[in-house]
Amino acid sequence: MIRPVVGAEINVGSRISGTVVRLPVAVGDRVEVGELLAELDRTALEAAVDQARADLALVKPRLDLAESTLERRRALVASGLMSNEELDVALRDVAVETAQLQASEARLRSALIVLGYTRITAPIAGVVADVTTREGETVAADFSAPTFVTLVDLDRLEVLAYVDETDIGRVFVGQPATFTVDTYAGVEFSATVTAIQPKAEIQGSVVNYVVRLEFDRGEGFVLRPEMTAHGRLLVEQREDALAVPRRALRRSDGRQYVVVRRAEQWVEQDVRTGWRSDSSVEILSGLAEGETLELNPN
Repeated sequence: MIRPVVGAEINVGSRISGTVVRLPVAVGDRVEVGELLAELDRTALEAAVDQARADLALVKPRLDLAESTLERRRALVASGLMSNEELDVALRDVAVETAQLQASEARLRSALIVLGYTRITAPIAGVVADVTTREGETVAADFSAPTFVTLVDLDRLEVLAYVDETDIGRVFVGQPATFTVDTYAGVEFSATVTAIQPKAEIQGSVVNYVVRLEFDRGEGFVLRPEMTAHGRLLVEQREDALAVPRRALRRSDGRQYVVVRRAEQWVEQDVRTGWRSDSSVEILSGLAEGETLELNPN
């Protein structure tokens, strides 16, 4: 099965509650990083920013006055015309107003951050796979971020192949593989094993392990998530190997043999076999290239 790699499919939602005023994308649209996906009503949050700016504007003059008072009292204390207690009061006033200024600046930054949440933008480049809200709807983010849009990067896909427990020992990271999909009959895509999930998946008492394949889809082909893929892993490559169809191999009383045409008659010939594929079996001894075999009707 073809699936997006981790991080290639993202549900994009809102961190705040509000009314959707713009939703400029639709299913199938291609978007780039930072492109606007949705926008919430900003009226109340803009007012909060204005209030924070006004509070900050009130604090700055008070701090300026406290600092001026402090400088005057320092001069008076130095000339002996004022006590140290009054200087301490001026120092305290400056510290208080400085803290008030820092708190007001923090409230303004917070208000601007929340205002920025009204614009929901694309965190990755990809295709819009789903839109779950509409303009004019009110969304609530009290308990979880509501999903607006689902994005999928079709350039970052992988194949999940199920390998039986009897064969998983011959699979390794970096192993070459191929696969086909039903939509492109006769086209074989090259792939490479990138990971083997350590935990098995058991279906109907059959133990399988999930193998992840990275692939190059090639020019002119569009592969999509959830497509069924038929994969083949290259376990071992033999040059100039003698192979016969698996249907030609027979067994009886512990023997492995084939029926071969020799001297105008069919005779049984014991063979020693090697590697096997879905359709063929390697013959290590007992046959010669070019001999005619009878296929097993069973």
